[in-house]
Amino acid sequence: MIDVTAVFDIGKTNKKFFLFDKDYKEVYKEYISFEEIKDEDGHPTENLPELQKWLKSVFTNILEASEFNVRAINFSSYGASFVHLDENGDVLTPLYNYTKPIDKSVIDSFVEKYGPRKDFLKATGCFDLSLLNSGLQLYWIKHTKPEIFKKIKYSLHLPQYLSYIFTGIPLSEYTSIGCHTALWDYTKKDYHTWVYKENLHQILPTIVSTETSINMNYNGKRIKIGVGIHDSSSALLPYVRSIKKKFVLVSTGTWSIALNPFTDRPIAENTEDKDSINYMRINGKPVKATRLFLGNEYKLQVKKLDKLYGVSEEYHRHVKFDYDTYFEILQDFEHMFKWESITDSEMPEETKIPYDKFEHAYHQLMLELVLLQIKSIKEVIGDDDINRLYVDGGFSDNDLYIKLLSHYFRDKKLRTTDSSLGSALGAAICISDKKLNSKFLKKNYSLKKHVPFIIK
Repeated sequence: MIDVTAVFDIGKTNKKFFLFDKDYKEVYKEYISFEEIKDEDGHPTENLPELQKWLKSVFTNILEASEFNVRAINFSSYGASFVHLDENGDVLTPLYNYTKPIDKSVIDSFVEKYGPRKDFLKATGCFDLSLLNSGLQLYWIKHTKPEIFKKIKYSLHLPQYLSYIFTGIPLSEYTSIGCHTALWDYTKKDYHTWVYKENLHQILPTIVSTETSINMNYNGKRIKIGVGIHDSSSALLPYVRSIKKKFVLVSTGTWSIALNPFTDRPIAENTEDKDSINYMRINGKPVKATRLFLGNEYKLQVKKLDKLYGVSEEYHRHVKFDYDTYFEILQDFEHMFKWESITDSEMPEETKIPYDKFEHAYHQLMLELVLLQIKSIKEVIGDDDINRLYVDGGFSDNDLYIKLLSHYFRDKKLRTTDSSLGSALGAAICISDKKLNSKFLKKNYSLKKHVPFIIK
């Protein structure tokens, strides 16, 4: 019988369950996705009752499996989402989706009370005011659904609600509070004044360290149950624990998020910058981050190129970096792509592609996207003395992206990791007492070193 740590990793699309052995090797996994349901306004939202049923049944089955001995369980999940409970522990509202639009008058009244807007965004490490700030959801419910608000005993961020399902103990922790919730004042290291003025601190449970676990008797077994962790902070944890030198992690996917956990100046100076945000580490220390809608833009533009050149939709995956093509583009370089989901001062009024081959157009696209990525990374590094870059996620195996990035950051050591397990593994590490050594990433994350190409 193997001793294992169980982790539920709940994304917006896929809900995953993992078992890790004592060396953090994955020994079991299963996943599922649910159709979204609609809230009272017809906006799509998480099917919370189904999710809760699935969590319970998966865990009960694993506890009964003869080959595994579950010693601990933890939860990682997306942020900006609250579950509101009444005094009996029953869920009061749908899990409002952070994409749900709220009435402009609510935001205006909030800014009027607690602005100026710029100062507020700067203090709370947010880039705008919407339901992407879970704190604003509380303000919205209080002022537009007062009869529901009166019944709220506790509001739990989603990772902590997942833990609550198993422990019945309501708690708050730093990584969920720190992910653009508009609740936390990074300058005071406490809830922002508005939280106290609106008496919201009374429904936000006690804050504990993310490493807290509760020893419980669950279905007759002694198990250590974690309090849950926000997925972006969780994905950063294995790096912070195993790398001794300062670094920036570029986590790529639909959003490309560059994370600098080592800066002395985590709060962005420029309040106009909508892409500078803050996260929190498990000990409450701020992380400076910049975001770029890279994967989304890539998908949109590649689709157009596929159509233009009549190639299959898988074709771009097989294009390798070609120095001569790159050099040719560089000779009289100009920006050719008009972005759809990114705004950039360099982009033309409309896309114009003069090349007769897909490969050429693709090199042009990747060069322009990488130039945006470089800007985003430089911004998150600022004046900090950081010589290491780690790239994980979807672009870590894109040959052009990596070759170009290592070329433009020739003064830094570039590494890629394959961490499809990123946030799940972080959640397992979080509640373990085991120290990670410098070989951890190599062993568990297929760490690869990259050297810049030689200029001919």
